[in-house]
Amino acid sequence: MELIDNAYSIQGVKLVDICEQFGTPVYVYNAEKISSQLQRLQNAFSGQRVKIKYAAKALTNLNILKLLKKQGAGLDVVSIQEAYIGMKAGFLPEEILYTPNCVSFDEIKEAVELGLRINIDNISILEQFGATYHDSVPCCVRVNPHILAGGNLKISTGHIDSKFGISILQLRHLQRVIKTYNIKVTGLHMHTGSDILDSEVFLKGAEVIFDLAREFKDLEFIDFGSGFKVAYREGDVTTNIEELGEKLGNAFGDFCKSYGRDIELWFEPGKFLVSESGFLLVKTNVIKTTPATVFVGVDSGMNHLLRPMMYDAYHDIFNVSNPKGTTRVYSIVGYICETDTFGWDRKLNEVKEGDILAIKNAGAYGFSMTSNYNSRFRPAEVLVINGEAKLIRKRENMEDLLKNQVEIDI
Repeated sequence: MELIDNAYSIQGVKLVDICEQFGTPVYVYNAEKISSQLQRLQNAFSGQRVKIKYAAKALTNLNILKLLKKQGAGLDVVSIQEAYIGMKAGFLPEEILYTPNCVSFDEIKEAVELGLRINIDNISILEQFGATYHDSVPCCVRVNPHILAGGNLKISTGHIDSKFGISILQLRHLQRVIKTYNIKVTGLHMHTGSDILDSEVFLKGAEVIFDLAREFKDLEFIDFGSGFKVAYREGDVTTNIEELGEKLGNAFGDFCKSYGRDIELWFEPGKFLVSESGFLLVKTNVIKTTPATVFVGVDSGMNHLLRPMMYDAYHDIFNVSNPKGTTRVYSIVGYICETDTFGWDRKLNEVKEGDILAIKNAGAYGFSMTSNYNSRFRPAEVLVINGEAKLIRKRENMEDLLKNQVEIDI
């Protein structure tokens, strides 16, 4: 987001103009930022046979998927529905890694029939998979390295109490199942969750997974997941992707030599690729002063951006309509019948009723976690690409709210 001619803009398109054209609340994404983040990651590991699988759960709009496919990314999905959306966006089944959790075996079989790459994260499903397919369908195995990443516990997936992955402490059990059913394992996957602060966490995980990988002779790839930390506020420590590329790339190269052949290095970033590209633009409905606080009430809420309420996530907020105004302190809240606070005690340029506010880092897990709570409509989505703002999802209406309800005689 740039401040040009006293107005916030993306690729020269003023945010206030986007609001006038498409209304509020509205999600806005910067295509250039998404492309540059992907390019940065690809460049950092340019010395390896690297594949980037975008984690679709972060933002599943078809146009975002098409953009990333055009830039050379593959896809990581966690549900059969995400897989269908990915294929509609143009991804081939073999470009899609399917990594579900706690789904029925029927869904696993559907994924096999579609031709997806299957990633299995528990012994029970692996036994069913082996009994059904033996070595006729290869699979990847997701392991839990018991390494705690940074960030909120709800988004850390590698610790010992996590439901994700097969524990490295179950290696012997895992090996017995694979041998018993003659399962062909072509990939190993590790994911510690989001907000990894430095490359040392990846390197510790690499030591674990490299040792494990030597037990498997048919590997085609090792998938390190993601968890790259992005900045949510000024001064935030972020993952040094270039340093990680050098250190992990060298370690992976050494592993391949000891393994006897080169295999592929995979990552599956979501937040890293799309978080900073996105903004949720909202309109100020009311300024409410109490004895303790000045509230800015906006035309959005936890139904449109759940992260602050679910994870206590921090999102920077700017007054788009008055970027040079006197700085005052406000608490920004939503219009939902809950305590849905986007930010407490924030310094904003003076806000008046009708002003447009921009909530940053809304590209990842923003729209994808929206709901119709309080029977509110989901917002529109707009992509700014090649200097033009284009509508990529219409705002919902009453017909959308009611279309799946079935009236009966009461």
